[in-house]
Amino acid sequence: MPAANDVRKGQVIKFNGEPHLVMETQHRTPGNLRAFVQIKMRNLRYGKTLEQRFNSPDPVEVLPTDRRTLEFSYADRDTYTFMDPESFESFELSAAMIGESKYYLVANGKAEVLFINEVPVTIDIPSSVTLKITESSEGIKGDTASNVQKPATCETGLVVQVPLFIKAGELIKVSTADGSYLGRA
Repeated sequence: MPAANDVRKGQVIKFNGEPHLVMETQHRTPGNLRAFVQIKMRNLRYGKTLEQRFNSPDPVEVLPTDRRTLEFSYADRDTYTFMDPESFESFELSAAMIGESKYYLVANGKAEVLFINEVPVTIDIPSSVTLKITESSEGIKGDTASNVQKPATCETGLVVQVPLFIKAGELIKVSTADGSYLGRA
């Protein structure tokens, strides 16, 4: 097993019997005390973030991981199906694992999935996606004060505030961080 000071950002470690994704590490040597490693990590099962101190030589169990870029195929109730474009293997992810990312998944859209022991654990989506507007009210002529916006519903059910000139059927870019309008696609 590697020592705590060998742990790096992006690795998955086993802590208290649960898999945790390492988000940040800091090696510290305060004055006349022993060196330690401060690790900020996120529990992959519950999503909670915590910080933990480890003595530098303490052994830490690093879990073998695999990141794959998968394509979203379809959603069926509480199951989301993804396909590996290289091996054509299908993976089903639960709605709980997908969370709010469901509003940014479109057919053939790419997502990066983290696997531990061939079991999918987390999903990362791109920073922006292109979505089609399905419903949008008409802008009122003359209502052109600075940056007036209206709500528009996208194909995934996401409601985005867009400028008045955007109409139903148009493609727009949306930020996946906060669901904001970035521009036309």
